[in-house]
Amino acid sequence: MPSKSNFLDKVLGRLPRLDKEGLHTVVERLAHERAFLETLFNTIEDGVLVVDTRGRIGYFNDAAIRLLGLPAAAEGQPIGRFLPELDWNQIAAMDRAGGQRVARHEFEIQYPRQCFLHVYVAPLDAEKRGGSGVALIVHDATEARAKTFAAIESERSQALTLLAASVAHEIGNPLNALSIHLQLLERESKKLQKLVPEIHELTSTTQQPSDLGDAAFDIADKVEQYLAVAKGEINRLDYIITEFLQAIRPNQLQLQTASLNDVVRETLELLRPEITNRGITIKENLSATIAPVPIDPAQIKQVLVNLSKNAMQAMTRGGVLTLSTEPREDGVCLIVSDTGGGIPQEMLNRIFEPFYTTKKKGSGLGLMIVQRIVRDHGGRIQLESNVGKGTTFRIWLPLTERAPRLLSNAPEVN
Repeated sequence: MPSKSNFLDKVLGRLPRLDKEGLHTVVERLAHERAFLETLFNTIEDGVLVVDTRGRIGYFNDAAIRLLGLPAAAEGQPIGRFLPELDWNQIAAMDRAGGQRVARHEFEIQYPRQCFLHVYVAPLDAEKRGGSGVALIVHDATEARAKTFAAIESERSQALTLLAASVAHEIGNPLNALSIHLQLLERESKKLQKLVPEIHELTSTTQQPSDLGDAAFDIADKVEQYLAVAKGEINRLDYIITEFLQAIRPNQLQLQTASLNDVVRETLELLRPEITNRGITIKENLSATIAPVPIDPAQIKQVLVNLSKNAMQAMTRGGVLTLSTEPREDGVCLIVSDTGGGIPQEMLNRIFEPFYTTKKKGSGLGLMIVQRIVRDHGGRIQLESNVGKGTTFRIWLPLTERAPRLLSNAPEVN
């Protein structure tokens, strides 16, 4: 379908032949269209910014002023002054690479008010390599985030009845096994008690071996076997109860200063058989210079397992799963990349929603759990996907608990 920009294309082709009156008409037409677009962009609730290849703001609408506290003279200012959490070097590299790329970032800001933002980044000219700048769409997700948490709590409450029935059924099976084997244990114990006096009398009057002694030993062996089964079922029962309690209330963080590289290695060892079975290649790019961070190793391992399993399921045989760690100025970055089919742009908005999944047997809770754990650590998660080439999750974790950063104290980034 022809676009309105064709007017400018036609005019540019005839520009040398236009007289003064024609040029005046063209300028009026362009001024009218600019005013129309200004009005249109200023009615949008999401912030819209255009940033050039140097990271400086070239355009912003009214919503960007409201969300980011931009001054009237923000044009030409570095974007890092107003969004210091944004990794501009990474965005600039994406712009220079060209292609149909889109990146999704999320973080919490304190100025001009505390809110939670989703920022979508896309190159202005996807066909041009070398960079043409990027467009930033800033969406206030504070209310949506609160509704999501409320929905999670509601869904959890509704699921508890079904979960309780399932747990009761699972508890019933080991309890029945325990009951049966304890009865057998009691029966064999009584037999053993009856044989003990006879064995004692026999051993006191003769030195000859007795069948009674053999029988006693056989009974003792059976008692030991039945006890082993009973202990195993008790352990299973304990595991089911533990899982039930975790479903009702998420585990509190058990923070300790630990090496993120060690957690990555332990996770890969856990997943290595499945990765090898799928014919996937593992790449480890673990920085030797990252500092230990305050984390809950078990929960960070759960994050890595969820992201790695998603990556494996997104790839066919022969794909590459890359896990990397990188130092940052005030934290560390954990990166999980795959060479799968990528995530279409229309799915990016819903990818972290509870119970939303593209898998036939998926629960839709994996990425929601990942997001919750990262937020509990005071971190943030970024997603970049290139359809047909793969997906990258970047998780930033702080070295220490950070104080709120206000705009007035933010250093200017050139």
